[in-house]
Amino acid sequence: MALTRKFKETMVARIERDPAFVRALLDESLTSFLNGDSDTAKAVLRDLINATIGFEALATKIKKPSKSLHRMLSKSGNPTMDSLSAILGAIKKSLRVEIRAVVKAA
Repeated sequence: MALTRKFKETMVARIERDPAFVRALLDESLTSFLNGDSDTAKAVLRDLINATIGFEALATKIKKPSKSLHRMLSKSGNPTMDSLSAILGAIKKSLRVEIRAVVKAA
């Protein structure tokens, strides 16, 4: 399903005014990856990239074509650990956040 312009504008506006929301999106994406829900993880990561750094700037930072980044974060995409690490490193630097895993008892 394609995102509507209204949704994209709402996401960008929220991200620009609410740093906690940005961190929550990144947390949701990473938590989803770690819990085996790669579809949700990639969808949230795509939204975060689109609303912050952008795919063109990300491509420049990690030296990969933006088309490849779009493909690897698509529903059927399968990013390698090296690519995912580079993406997260660039996002971390761009958003000025630290990423840490926290293990909680179930």
